[in-house]
Amino acid sequence: MRRWLLFILAMLLHAAALAHKPSDSYLTIRGAPQSEDIGVRWDIALRDLDYVLELDRDGNGALTWGEVRQRTSDITRYATGHLELSAGDKPCLWDSAAPMQLDQHSDGTYAVLSLTAHCENLNRGLKVKYSLLFDVDPSHRGLIQWIAPGSATSQALVFGTDSAQQTLALEPQGAWQTLKQYVVDGIWHIWMGYDHILFLLSLLLPAVLVRAGKQWEPAPSLRRSLVEVLKVVTAFTLAHSITLTLAALGLVSLPSRLVESIIAGSVVLAALNNLKGTIEKRRWVMAFVFGLIHGFGFASVLVDLGLPRDALALALVGFNSGVEIGQMAIVAAFVPVAFWLRGTRFYRKGVLTVGSIAVALIATWWFVQRAFDIQGGPF
Repeated sequence: MRRWLLFILAMLLHAAALAHKPSDSYLTIRGAPQSEDIGVRWDIALRDLDYVLELDRDGNGALTWGEVRQRTSDITRYATGHLELSAGDKPCLWDSAAPMQLDQHSDGTYAVLSLTAHCENLNRGLKVKYSLLFDVDPSHRGLIQWIAPGSATSQALVFGTDSAQQTLALEPQGAWQTLKQYVVDGIWHIWMGYDHILFLLSLLLPAVLVRAGKQWEPAPSLRRSLVEVLKVVTAFTLAHSITLTLAALGLVSLPSRLVESIIAGSVVLAALNNLKGTIEKRRWVMAFVFGLIHGFGFASVLVDLGLPRDALALALVGFNSGVEIGQMAIVAAFVPVAFWLRGTRFYRKGVLTVGSIAVALIATWWFVQRAFDIQGGPF
């Protein structure tokens, strides 16, 4: 039993280290009609640049504009050394760089590089090889919006360790490609959104149990457990779909720090509820209420990916569908195992009780980090 409890805690602590928004950089690559020049705007998180280049020279944990500006050439050299453009198998040459700027994203301050590359034989196709931070963070991604020469719309691509080199289409992509691309992006996001996953799992842990007095007992049937799961998942899905759509369309907006703080708080409340079963028969209500806030968290990623103006509906449907597919995959993997173990002391004491306490403690620290903008910490 002790070994199992230590294993659970170790897995939760590992998830906690990855609980914040995954490390991403954002590129807009734009071609110009009748030109062999390619414009690149590249937003890279200062925390990532500080990790690899040690920008914080005085070691006080706070980067200043002066510290960043002094390393402009190092930042540009590091970035261009990890982004290779080629046309017709001939490397493009970096021509110029505008003065570096700073910009705010939902997860902090980013350095903004404005670059120009000269690509001969551009009509033979453009290939991109992306390798930023892959050697220190295999989960890092490059989110690219590609605007082909003469095109008014953008194509979104995701570069990761398993998709580091891709070809950029010179012609606008079709509806099916757009839908497929955003479905994949949605799946990836829910699987990397550990705070969303822990919130959902905290609500599902008691679904295979029933409250008898002050104790949890095994649910009498699989049907009853599936009904509870369906209520929670449906409420969460409906709620975050509403706010994801409203926020992605720019109709409703909330401060990112407020959203991320409430999301962390929702994980705390969901986990603590498992200890006393305060709202044992109304977990779907909690799923719906906090699901509205989680939708804003999903939307921030979708906005960063970029929404094509000519395929807005497809992008929204695709991303939302991807989130649901990823979510249902998690549920499908969790429920059978939880139902099988529901009658064991290991599940009721180890997984439910100890696991919920660990999740609550970790999420409390996330809340402190996000609410007070604290960097670093144990998780």
